[in-house]
Amino acid sequence: MMFWYGGHWALWQASLMWLGMILFWGLLIWAIYALVTSLIRKSTEKDDTAGEARQILDRRLARGEIDEAEYGRLRELIGSGDSRSAAGTGSSR
Repeated sequence: MMFWYGGHWALWQASLMWLGMILFWGLLIWAIYALVTSLIRKSTEKDDTAGEARQILDRRLARGEIDEAEYGRLRELIGSGDSRSAAGTGSSR
C-alpha cells in the first residue's frame, strides 16, 4: 500500500489530510454564508428600489407630469412588483 510505512502514517501525509479537511469545511461554510448574505441582500435591494421608484413617482405628480389616475395605477404597479410596462404604450397583458 502506498500510504503505509511500517503500520503508521508519515507526518506529511497526516498534515496534508488535516489541511484538506480544514479547506473543505472552510469552503463549505463560506459557500453557505455567501448564499445566505446574497439572498438577504437581494430582498433588501428590491425594497430599496421600490422606495426609490415611489419617490420618483411622487416628484412627477408634484411637477404635474402625470395625473392622479396615472399616479394611482403606477403606484399599484410598483407595490405589486409586477414587471409589466409602466408607460401604458407597450402593455404586455
